[in-house]
Amino acid sequence: MKLNESKKQALNPYLPTYEYIPDGEPRVFDGRLYIFGSHDKAGGNEYCQNDYVCWSADINNLVDWRFEGCTYRKNQDPRWTGEAYDNLFAPDVIKGIDGRYYMYYCMAGHDSIAVAVCDEPAGKYEFMGYVHDEFGNEPGAKNGDWIQADPAVLVDDDGSVYVYSGFNPTFTFREEKEYVGAYVMKLKPDMITMVGDRKIILHKKEAGFEGHNFFEASSIRKIKGKYYFVYSSHACHELCYAISDYPDKEFVYQGVLISNVDYGYNGNVQPLNHVGNNHGGLVEINGKYYIFYHRPTNRTMFSRQGSAECLQMDENGHFMQAEMTSCGLNGGPLRGEGEYEAGIVCNIYNTKLSNVDIMDMDSNRKREEKLPYITQEGEDREHNPGTYITNICDSSVLVYKYFDLDDTKHISLFIRGKGKGTIYIETETGKLLATVQNQEEYWNNVDTDIEKMSGVHAIRFRYQGEGSIDLFKFILK
Repeated sequence: MKLNESKKQALNPYLPTYEYIPDGEPRVFDGRLYIFGSHDKAGGNEYCQNDYVCWSADINNLVDWRFEGCTYRKNQDPRWTGEAYDNLFAPDVIKGIDGRYYMYYCMAGHDSIAVAVCDEPAGKYEFMGYVHDEFGNEPGAKNGDWIQADPAVLVDDDGSVYVYSGFNPTFTFREEKEYVGAYVMKLKPDMITMVGDRKIILHKKEAGFEGHNFFEASSIRKIKGKYYFVYSSHACHELCYAISDYPDKEFVYQGVLISNVDYGYNGNVQPLNHVGNNHGGLVEINGKYYIFYHRPTNRTMFSRQGSAECLQMDENGHFMQAEMTSCGLNGGPLRGEGEYEAGIVCNIYNTKLSNVDIMDMDSNRKREEKLPYITQEGEDREHNPGTYITNICDSSVLVYKYFDLDDTKHISLFIRGKGKGTIYIETETGKLLATVQNQEEYWNNVDTDIEKMSGVHAIRFRYQGEGSIDLFKFILK
């Protein structure tokens, strides 16, 4: 089962669908956009099981992504044991004042922020050491110390270096550590030695952040002279942001940038996807702003794929919440002709299971057991896309946004399954375009003409019937 990759467009996920890079930090160096993230495994049973790899794209061509290879292996960290859970969590990379590139990360089970260095952004990084004070003490390492996770780094206009960290769960995670919220530490020009003490920038119950308190996933950018701090809130599925005139104090809550279940978008109060954590960062490319984030697949939170959406900024420097789409970096809707992988779906839900409290994890888990989900053929790998959507059962809905349907006359679905029912092909408003029925237990094409439409629309597949089916791809003509 192969897809025709001619006439390429930017899609979500923006990387090939065999790739699982969550926690994506977008960084622009010398005209290229680099994605630095952790690295999940297809169908994994832990977070971040693979070594770091990097992808990049020309800032003038966000369609063609180049695989840069492995940049750092977990066994390069001296504290890696080779056992259990010594995985590499979310990193960040910055160009230092000396022109070299510095990677900051935390390894699971260890509470120091490690630093690796390289002469190029996507080269082979070498371990440098752990962030420490002038006496060699490592913040976060001792019992009772503030817990560290997901470091973010900023080199300010004056050359000052700041590293941001913190972890603030709603549950007891490690009793020997203290959860204070998000904090920052200033570094010397050597990029590894602290200057003075750490400063809390968001207390664990910061006033003005109610309902959106800091959880994890620190990310920092300086935009038009102000400091934008992006983080994952206690709601888990959303990335929020706060703004300050200073790098180390007085951050004020501004709103939600993206929810990977579209919660809150246009007043929506139901999860329109599998609920999972979120992590990402902001980037400006050619005058446009984008938020990078991730979504769960394989019916687990341990196989996450990166997506990106364009953000709208108002005259006051505030962003509106972005909507999940299938065309995030494309600069507009997808063409109403061509072959599309099922895995670019942006909303998955079931109309019989919509009334769920998003913060009730047990209810959500039971709901998600009955939902369709993205998975892939074969083992975890670095080649050959093979994702498809399985468990499409009665009242399941798959949504793809958006397509220019001006000249679209025909649709073909590549499906399989023992299910006996009808797939209703609709727009986002429920206007019926066509219907098809599954014919075979094995992969087969079913096709039909569609109702003439004009303009840009979402395409929604809604299944009614017995049993379940799988969807591999669809073709518009």
